[in-house]
Amino acid sequence: MFQFAPDPVSDAGATMASVTGPTSPAPPAAADYAEWCAARDAAAFGPHGLATLAGTVWLTTGADPGVPAEATLSSLLLRRFEREGQVALRIYDPARPDHKGLEFIERYPHDPALAIPGRFDATPADPTPTRAVDGYLSMTVYDGTVRFTLAGTELELLVHRSGDDLFAAFSDTSSADRDSSYEFRMIRIPAPGPDGLVTVDLNRAYLPPSRFSPHFVCVMPPATNRWQVPVQVGERRIVPRDQD
Repeated sequence: MFQFAPDPVSDAGATMASVTGPTSPAPPAAADYAEWCAARDAAAFGPHGLATLAGTVWLTTGADPGVPAEATLSSLLLRRFEREGQVALRIYDPARPDHKGLEFIERYPHDPALAIPGRFDATPADPTPTRAVDGYLSMTVYDGTVRFTLAGTELELLVHRSGDDLFAAFSDTSSADRDSSYEFRMIRIPAPGPDGLVTVDLNRAYLPPSRFSPHFVCVMPPATNRWQVPVQVGERRIVPRDQD
């Protein structure tokens, strides 16, 4: 017997980060970073992790998504997923990573210099056009902006609040070194202090859920978050799926 459970992975907004990007304590020692990588690997390749999403089925108009369902599922997990009032059923199959040749996450070398100080401005942004990887268009209101300097270039990052932390998607000019069809990554930033100061640890940039399964519908970065500088730290690609 099985009842639908809400899917905690929300591809369209900051809620997703609580599952796909483990909480980031401020600036990590090497051991902390290793623990973060291990948590990411577990979130991606665990029994019902990101790589196990085998399907997202949008329910027909008139369906009552609040009614519990019963099924004989064996090892499968079903979850309810919502996007702007539309409801879908998601199927997680622990055997999918093996079938699809998904093995492990390759990362760039860790660089402690790329845990960069910045400042959070809590002024909400104007409604911003955004597009999901499946082409879905929406208007997004971001909760504020993080500003910092990378390699002499001043950058801005529109962010959502995610619990006490901040969450964002971004792209950079090192995308060709990864996979041009999934050129963006995501990041969590520990909660700002009373003065708005934050640490943007780019080593903890992570691949979006849609990199692990095309059945996720992640929102791509807005124009502000598309930087003309390389960020060669953090997660790079999935091996062996992304190998030439």
